[in-house]
Amino acid sequence: MEAKNKIISKEDIVSLYMDEVLEKGQKPKSVYLFAKENDFTEAEFYPFFGTLEALEKEIFRMFFENSVNLLHQHPDYSGYDMKNKMLSFYFTFFEILTANRSYVLQSLKFDRNPLRNLVQLSTLRDSFKEYVSEILTDDFRLEYEKLQKFQEKGIQESAWLQLMLTIKFWVDDESPSFEKTDIFIEKSVNASFQLMNIAPLNHLIDLGKFLFKEKIYSKS
Repeated sequence: MEAKNKIISKEDIVSLYMDEVLEKGQKPKSVYLFAKENDFTEAEFYPFFGTLEALEKEIFRMFFENSVNLLHQHPDYSGYDMKNKMLSFYFTFFEILTANRSYVLQSLKFDRNPLRNLVQLSTLRDSFKEYVSEILTDDFRLEYEKLQKFQEKGIQESAWLQLMLTIKFWVDDESPSFEKTDIFIEKSVNASFQLMNIAPLNHLIDLGKFLFKEKIYSKS
């Protein structure tokens, strides 16, 4: 009785959902069954989420939000330039993903169509693009002042694509402590900022060599 009298929170529901996905290896069939099996009512679910799909999207957004909150707790973060803010975000975000790796891997493989699995990342996408816009500095705007809106959207979309590629790399990474993902993050972020600066392509070549080497050794 004591457990049923407890007021369930958004965080409780998220934790219960993640546990159920991991323990059963499948998603709950409905909100009703999910609530019933976890000893709370369906009515207690809806103040936080309209559907189970909305809950799935919120989990990845929460990973993002926790990452940004941790960054802002660091006293030096506000003084970082855009590249170092992005690097800090990547390393923090992937630490959180790694802490929840079993859930992330499970949730991203339910459907044979990878695009359907990526639907749950749509809220993360919106939050990440907003973050990119917030940290975008005049260093990358001034030269293209007349095309700022177009340029900013392009930067947001390319940054999102880069994040998706990094998630894919991390999912496939079997190295200890995912150290190859750390290397990939540094090389890909450096390469993207070199492109934004229209600088020499040394970092792109470096990244290409790394990816080529990984592809060759993964086949051997």
